[in-house]
Amino acid sequence: MSKIDDLVDAEMSNVVSDLQALIRQPSVSARKQRLVECANLVAKIMEVAGIENEILYQHQLDNKKEQREGEVDDAPPIVYGEYKSKSNPNGRTILFYNHYDVQPEDPLDLWEGKDAFSGKVEGNYIFGRGSADDKGELITRIKAVEYYLKKTGDVPCNVKFVVEGEEEVGSPHLKDYLINYQTKFRCDGVIWESGFIDAKGIPIISLGQKGILCVELITKGPCRDVHSSLAVLIENPAWRLITALNTIRSVTGEILIKDWYKEVRAFTDEELAVLENEPFNEDELKKVYGVQKFLNNAKGIAVKIAFAGSPTCNISSLISGYSGEGSKTVLPATARAKLDFRLVPEMDPERQMHRLTKHLREHGYNTEQEIEVKFLSGEGAARVPISIPFLKPVKEAALEIYGDFIISVSSAGTGPMYYFQKILGAPCVCIGGSELSNKSHSPNESMRLDLLNKTIKCMAKILEKTNTY
Repeated sequence: MSKIDDLVDAEMSNVVSDLQALIRQPSVSARKQRLVECANLVAKIMEVAGIENEILYQHQLDNKKEQREGEVDDAPPIVYGEYKSKSNPNGRTILFYNHYDVQPEDPLDLWEGKDAFSGKVEGNYIFGRGSADDKGELITRIKAVEYYLKKTGDVPCNVKFVVEGEEEVGSPHLKDYLINYQTKFRCDGVIWESGFIDAKGIPIISLGQKGILCVELITKGPCRDVHSSLAVLIENPAWRLITALNTIRSVTGEILIKDWYKEVRAFTDEELAVLENEPFNEDELKKVYGVQKFLNNAKGIAVKIAFAGSPTCNISSLISGYSGEGSKTVLPATARAKLDFRLVPEMDPERQMHRLTKHLREHGYNTEQEIEVKFLSGEGAARVPISIPFLKPVKEAALEIYGDFIISVSSAGTGPMYYFQKILGAPCVCIGGSELSNKSHSPNESMRLDLLNKTIKCMAKILEKTNTY
């Protein structure tokens, strides 16, 4: 294994070169920007690495007509990769789940150099949208397999890749892919698309993710924007929206919708013990995000429980009327708010959507005429037990490469982990090389080169140890 470590060190220029190529291929799923091209690039990088691959399209599931070259399907394609171990073909199979799509780069004026897709390297950092989330993480998985093949001509366990192109918009078609290719994707465990390194350089191994429900509320007033002097006669839809929002959440963060918490799965005693002992640098988190205190002035174990296991209600945008410089005395015709609700295990997005709509009706809002409630996306939450055997090789690999590790019962973020566990029946574990300071989803996103190096070595170690549990 030390020889593979040496190869990783020697080949870092190639790691950076391939990551730059991916960063410089914009692939923004929110606007379906060049997703097919990026999928083709991922497949090419896999091919050079020695990984058999194919590009899977939605129209293949639906028996549609043959897709033309470069044509964008209803769903971005999935890149599937596979390498069957020659020495151990009947051994265990590990699946790497990643995504090649990225968040929009806005606001562009806050990017240094005004180029969000530069892939420039400065010192120990590579910059650009996707450098951390998730193209940097994807490269570490591919390179771990590539360098094992270069050194030994084989890998110690069977390896599969599922790389999708719409994780950043809620993975609306991934469920269909997993159902239709259930046999092809079958595996013994999934290494998730990301994982965090704490401020002390210790990897956080997470065993779950929250789910999510994204909605848009739209209130309507007059048929067009009108003079604000008419506010004595015509109700402003922005005020109506504000009053509706105030019925949903209290100032302390409690969600006021009836039965919202009914199915919430509480932490087990074992999970609570892990939370109690989990290091959590509150001061560092406040410093990174520039806040003086947490909601409700939470501290200690209350912070950990909330972060890993509490549902949330967040307003991600609130738009109405004139937003330019100076003032404009206008009463707007519409007001819009986009909300995301983080969910925990056993909370179903569709059921929660029904409860939200019912809540608004019961508070006097006509959801067919006065306030429109639009479902945008939703995913269930997932959490695997601390005792799963698949955790053993991951912990051993982290210990050898980093010298230590932290177990987290769940990430506060969201991804389609629920589908992998429900459909494939495979345990999912998060481990990777990202930091809070990577600025994922924000201007000047970056990835540390030394952590790219360590993550490749860690993934190679996981491959080595997968057949030992």
